[in-house]
Amino acid sequence: MTITEAHAPGADGDATSHRPMLVRQMRLEADNVVSIELADPTGDALPAWVPGSHVEVRLPSGLLRQYSLCGPLDEPGSYRIAVLREDTGRGGSLEIHDQVRVGAQVEVSRPRDLFRVPDAAGYLCLAGGIGVTPILPVVARAMAVGVPVRVVYGGRTASAMAFVDELVDSLGDQLTLVPQDEQGIPDFGSLLDDLPEGWVVCACGPGAMLEAVEAACATRGLQGRLSMERFSAVTGDIDESLVNAPITVELVRSGRTVEVPADQSILDTIKDDAPVVYSCQEGYCGTCEVRVLGGLPDHRDTVLTDEEREGNESMMICVSRAKDGLLRLDL
Repeated sequence: MTITEAHAPGADGDATSHRPMLVRQMRLEADNVVSIELADPTGDALPAWVPGSHVEVRLPSGLLRQYSLCGPLDEPGSYRIAVLREDTGRGGSLEIHDQVRVGAQVEVSRPRDLFRVPDAAGYLCLAGGIGVTPILPVVARAMAVGVPVRVVYGGRTASAMAFVDELVDSLGDQLTLVPQDEQGIPDFGSLLDDLPEGWVVCACGPGAMLEAVEAACATRGLQGRLSMERFSAVTGDIDESLVNAPITVELVRSGRTVEVPADQSILDTIKDDAPVVYSCQEGYCGTCEVRVLGGLPDHRDTVLTDEEREGNESMMICVSRAKDGLLRLDL
């Protein structure tokens, strides 16, 4: 079995379809990090998923948030997610920490895989903070199928690093912990210099960490061996001359044409009148992906691969715009 063989029907499910699920357990995993075990209220089995999958959770307030699945891959009766409390965030983490309790129900989408963990001879996993969550199932699957894996896990402090005991039990001396207040920031360059042939790098963490990993891989010609998941958008290589330009968007199925002002996104302009779902509004979750029927998108998301961007068959309308000022969308 390969690490990605677990692709089963529903592993890349429809993010617009949610089912009620019961909060069966909540546990404090580290400073400001709580894990949540979700189960079907009737005890039914849940859709299968693969390492790197996430689900969208509709909170009691109606907020939609994306969370990586980080529990056992072979447990069909429950999902586990983990949530970092962010006092200056957009409210979802505060609602979970302060209001959601065991016995509550939330609506949860089918799992969706955007991390795209490739098959490889081995894995170097780089985790930063809450970015450890999608790394956990990568480690579990690799060990289950006999593929070597090493994890370098950094955090602000040791007490802020979740799931350490779980990783120690699984990895032993193949785990390196790097609390920033004690050891500083990991030296990604030296880690990559020793990358064995056929291994790939899986990374998830804060934007600054991922940009450093990306740069280190680029200088060593390892871009094709890097798989990343972001929890926030990055600026990327955006054509600054287009940042504030108004654009015209034709909604083909609706038979309407809308003008998108310079200070609004496509999503903000059409979300009240068009059948579109969305979540992060920062270009990293993939929920608002829409098929492009005409025009040249200015891709600003962190979801699509380079090949998908070149194909221009779809775009994330929460952040992306148009290079030529006009788009035709399948809405």
